[in-house]
Amino acid sequence: MSSNQASPAPRRVAVVGATGAVGREMVSVLHARNFPVSEIALFASERSAGKVQDGPYGPLTLKAFDAEVVKGYDVVLLAVSGDFAKEHAKNLASAGALVIDNSSAFRYDADIPLIVPEINAAAFHEAFQAGSRLIANPNCTTAIAVVALGPLHKAFGLRRVIVSTYQATSGAGAEGMAELEEQTRNQLDGKPVTNSVFRHPIPFNLIPQIDAFQDNGYTKEEMKVTWETRKILDLPDLALSCTAVRIPTYRAHSEAITIETLQPVTPDAARAVLADAAGVKVVDDPANGAYPMPLNAAGQFDVEVGRIRSNLVFGDHGLDLFVCGDQLLKGAALNAVQIAELAL
Repeated sequence: MSSNQASPAPRRVAVVGATGAVGREMVSVLHARNFPVSEIALFASERSAGKVQDGPYGPLTLKAFDAEVVKGYDVVLLAVSGDFAKEHAKNLASAGALVIDNSSAFRYDADIPLIVPEINAAAFHEAFQAGSRLIANPNCTTAIAVVALGPLHKAFGLRRVIVSTYQATSGAGAEGMAELEEQTRNQLDGKPVTNSVFRHPIPFNLIPQIDAFQDNGYTKEEMKVTWETRKILDLPDLALSCTAVRIPTYRAHSEAITIETLQPVTPDAARAVLADAAGVKVVDDPANGAYPMPLNAAGQFDVEVGRIRSNLVFGDHGLDLFVCGDQLLKGAALNAVQIAELAL
């Protein structure tokens, strides 16, 4: 920020759903990015009210959600269920708060922006200046993918996209991570391996189902990637197919992406575009074992992109790439905070 530019006024920030994995990350990201906070309040369920939660702002007492109280905040970050968001988000936004909803409740509403700041910040500014105060945060898998797809579309045009995902257990929340850990111990100790969060045991396994199956044979998670990528990139007719798979890792989603482009493309040209892209870290030296991996992407703000190569099916109009990003950060909390930063 230049010396003659005024610092943004501090904001009163409410995090609703503050005890969950995403809510906790939202608090951490606000602090890590020096978001101008004058006051931060953590809201949770009645059963959590009164408990103290430690974080980068020190110990904070959790409050029971009260819509009338939350209405008074400048920025409201929702890490709650879709049903909860549908009940409260529009009401909070109509009171003047900037409400950023991490659920899927409003992602497909034509009049509610679905924002990944590196890709379609202009859609936010247009809506914000027109008085819109409710913004949808995309599905984690989509957010990670479009950080790479957006710059490639701008440079070469996208005709077709095929995505296969390798999604960490934390995509199902803290309970998913706990199930992986507990059941892996049981498996190694020769004890019974049971499952409650996932449909099948997850240790030493992978499950090609995330969310419920739809009439077309795809899961809802897979269709979210199609619907949301089209909306974020403003490509309503983009041909995109996704297969989503849960794997036994803690954190960071990986995606193998194949694209067919409108313009000719080479791996070197794609690397140059991605090297200049905001939110992207090119990790692409396969000969030396350097490529995106959950182990390295976990805890990082940037999305790693590598294994960039010409696609053998689409030739000089095709690319294959491998993408890895922290779905609790770029896929959720970080993206929400970045949206809030657009309003500063």
